[in-house]
Amino acid sequence: MAPSKDDEDDYMSMAITEPLSTLGRVETSIQRRARQKREAEVRAHQPSKAESARQTEIKRDEALNTSLPTTSKGYQMMARLGFKAGSALGREGNEHARTEPLGVVVKEGRAGVGLEGEKKRIFREEVGAQEGGDEGNKKRETEGEFRERQGREREEKRLESMCWGAMKVLEGFESAQDGGEVNGHDDGDGEMGKKTAGKPTKQINVLWRGLVRDRQEKERERRMRYDLHQSLSRHAAYDDPDEDEQDKQAWGREEEEVEDEDHELEEFNQLEPAERLGRMLEYLRNTWRYCFWCKYHYPDEGMEGCPGLTEDEHG
Repeated sequence: MAPSKDDEDDYMSMAITEPLSTLGRVETSIQRRARQKREAEVRAHQPSKAESARQTEIKRDEALNTSLPTTSKGYQMMARLGFKAGSALGREGNEHARTEPLGVVVKEGRAGVGLEGEKKRIFREEVGAQEGGDEGNKKRETEGEFRERQGREREEKRLESMCWGAMKVLEGFESAQDGGEVNGHDDGDGEMGKKTAGKPTKQINVLWRGLVRDRQEKERERRMRYDLHQSLSRHAAYDDPDEDEQDKQAWGREEEEVEDEDHELEEFNQLEPAERLGRMLEYLRNTWRYCFWCKYHYPDEGMEGCPGLTEDEHG
């Protein structure tokens, strides 16, 4: 049978027919490999820490916002006791009964449970102190004020160290009156300290009395440590004929004289370091003709060759 005119191919038509394999959605090998590659990448992807935390937070919020299902054993137990969905627990007619469970506040971070409360307490105390203080305390310290305060503190420390040096020089000159060369130098705990050790503290000039008091305190602490160390290896009833008075005091066989409070020394120490240093240096110049800045003991009262009284004049 000869083909009809409709069955013949229309070579003049612009319609492009797809292959049968494509029309039937048959996957080629290239498409299959691309799909398998995408699936493998999805399976191999490891979420980051932030993504995992975000997913956990979403799941937790969904669980907290979901009502207790009726299939739950807890819901069934409450239902047998008379609970109905939307009603409150407890006796009927209770106005303060809760119809919704307590909200959950998730604690984030690794800090302790009471840390936030302690921070709030400290913050309230600081705010209260600022509100109760002067207007100047409310103002925040600027960078210039901070540097100025740091500079003052460094200067005070420097003057304090100079005061200790001046006290050693003064003690050296006073000790030289008993004999020896007058040079105005001392190593701190040398022969000069031994010469003033037996002298009553209140009879020492207040200008360098603090140095002697400090040395006595250190000696007392040394004796206490020595006493503690020896008491572990020596019987208390043992009597050593070679012991001197200091050893007896250390062993507690002789009571140590404890001096009363020195109010004169306390008042002197309350002065500013610059004023204390000025008094010491004036005493050195007027009494011993010694310049602390030149480190020189002048032979005459005119102190010829000394640039002046202050540190700035000595350059």
